[in-house]
Amino acid sequence: MLSRTADCLYWMARYNERAENTARMLDVAYQTSLMPQPIEFMHEGWRKLLNVSLLEKLFESKYPVYNRENILQFMIFDEDNPSSIVCCLNAARVNARIIRGTIPSEVWETQNLSWLYLNQSLPESSSHDPSAFFEWVKYRCHLFRGVVFGTMLSNEALHFMELGTYLERADNTARILKAKYRSQNQQSQTGNNQITLSKIENTSETYDFYHWVSLLRSVSAFEIFRQTYSDQITPERIVELLVFNSQLPRSLNKCVNELLLIINLLKNSKSKEIERLIGKLKSELDYSTIEDIYSEGLDQFIQRFLEKINHIADEFSSTYLIPLSG
Repeated sequence: MLSRTADCLYWMARYNERAENTARMLDVAYQTSLMPQPIEFMHEGWRKLLNVSLLEKLFESKYPVYNRENILQFMIFDEDNPSSIVCCLNAARVNARIIRGTIPSEVWETQNLSWLYLNQSLPESSSHDPSAFFEWVKYRCHLFRGVVFGTMLSNEALHFMELGTYLERADNTARILKAKYRSQNQQSQTGNNQITLSKIENTSETYDFYHWVSLLRSVSAFEIFRQTYSDQITPERIVELLVFNSQLPRSLNKCVNELLLIINLLKNSKSKEIERLIGKLKSELDYSTIEDIYSEGLDQFIQRFLEKINHIADEFSSTYLIPLSG
C-alpha cells in the first residue's frame, strides 16, 4: 500500500475518534456546568477541558475570558483549532475523499454525509444548548465506525484505521486522567507533587462526586464501573478501571493490547522498533499495580505514558506514513 493511502486511512480514523472524544468531553462539561456550584469551580472546569488537549495558549491568543460561551465557540466552530469538531470532521472528510477508490462507497458516503449535514446540526451559536449537537456527533462517529467494520475487508486498510483509532483513544483517556488529577492536586494545596488518595480533597464532596462521575461518563465507563465494582466511586478504583481493565474499550491497557495485535499484522522489515516500543509499554502495564502508580505519582505515570504513546505514533508515521514535518 502506498504511504499516501495509508496516511489518509490513519488520519481519517484519528480525526473521527478525536471528533467523538471532543463531543464527549464538551457534553459532560456542559452538563456539569449546569449544576449549582461556585463560579470559580465552573471556570476551572472549562479551563481544564482545554488543558486536556493542550490548547490553552491558542485559546488565550483569540479569546479574553475563560467562560462557557467562548470555549464552546472555540471547541465546536473555530477553524483555527485543529481539535474543534468542525475541523476534525472536515479533515476526516478530506482524507476520505482522497482515497475514495480504496474505501467502500458506504464508508465514503457516511463520512461525506456527516460533513454535509454538519451545518444543519450545529447549534445556532455558542450560547444555545449544544446537547443535541453533541449526541449527533457521537451518533455519526458510531455510525462511521459501524459501517467501516461492516463493509471493509480485514486487510491492511482496516488495520491502519484501527491503529489510528487506538492511538488517538489512548492519548485521550490519558489526558483526561491527567487533567482531572492535576486539578485535584492543585485544589488540595499540599505542596507535594505526588498525588495520593489521602491528599485529594475538595470544597464540596457532592461536587467532587459528580465530577468523578463526569470523568467516567466522558469515556462511557459509568455503567461499566457500577458493574465492575458495585460500590462507592473512589479515585483509586477509577484509575484501576481506566488504566488496567483490559475489557474496557477506552482503557489504556485495552488500547495498548490492540495496538500490539495490529502492529503484528502490519509488521515488515522496518517495524522492529515499533513492536519493541509497544511490547515494552504493554509489559509495563501488565506488571504494574495501582500501588505502583500512586507510589510514583499518578501525574508522573500519565506523563510518561503520554510521552511513550506519542513516541510510538511518531515512529509509526516515520515507518509507514508520510513523515511528520519538523
